[in-house]
Amino acid sequence: MLRAAARDRLIARDPSEGVKLPRIRRAQHAMQIPSPDAVSAAMSAAPDWFRLYIALCAFAGLRLGEASGMQLGDVQFLKRQMHVGRQVQRAGAGKIKVTPPKHGSERDVFIADELVAMIARHAEEIGVRGDEQWLFVGPFGDPPHQNTVGYWWHKTLAAAGLESFRLHDLRHFYASGLIAAGCDVVTVQRALGHAKATTTLNTYGHLWPTAEDRTRAAAADLMATSCGLSADSEAREATTSA
Repeated sequence: MLRAAARDRLIARDPSEGVKLPRIRRAQHAMQIPSPDAVSAAMSAAPDWFRLYIALCAFAGLRLGEASGMQLGDVQFLKRQMHVGRQVQRAGAGKIKVTPPKHGSERDVFIADELVAMIARHAEEIGVRGDEQWLFVGPFGDPPHQNTVGYWWHKTLAAAGLESFRLHDLRHFYASGLIAAGCDVVTVQRALGHAKATTTLNTYGHLWPTAEDRTRAAAADLMATSCGLSADSEAREATTSA
């Protein structure tokens, strides 16, 4: 913006020219991905109404504001998918505002049967609120904003005896699971609601197998096929040789 303003002669010069940017930590060092055991412990310790909230972050990759903005009508039970079309943001003094999700983030998320059943159970046992059928509500009857969610998240971590990690880290947990299952960049991008595939690669590129990993795996398959060896027989031969 400053460079454009200087080109258009709205300002005499770009005041940011020559400014050094702070060093950014590599994604693999800055990112914290909770273990499946930690996620399980958090869900077990969570209050009944909050358990689904955690599940939407961990098993559907929703951001906090997106999870807070979910309505029962967003879930297509027979198709096993949910539509992410809004987010909840703070508006000061405990108030909220409901807005469209981040640019490029509106999406349909394909969800597991178990999560579909969990949503149905939540609607039946916990219930929904208001004409909009909000899945979650805060202390004033509106969808919960970041402060309310943060309060319950820290209570849950304490009850589970877990070291502190962010609720947003469950989104990393979801992404890492998709990548480990062999999903490609575009699939992960769409599931997370990233506007560009480069955002996905910049954030999670270190989690994908490297060229060396793929080369070794392909070579191992070729060798097993050509030599008539199974993985079990190769393992036995390696053990015997050792």
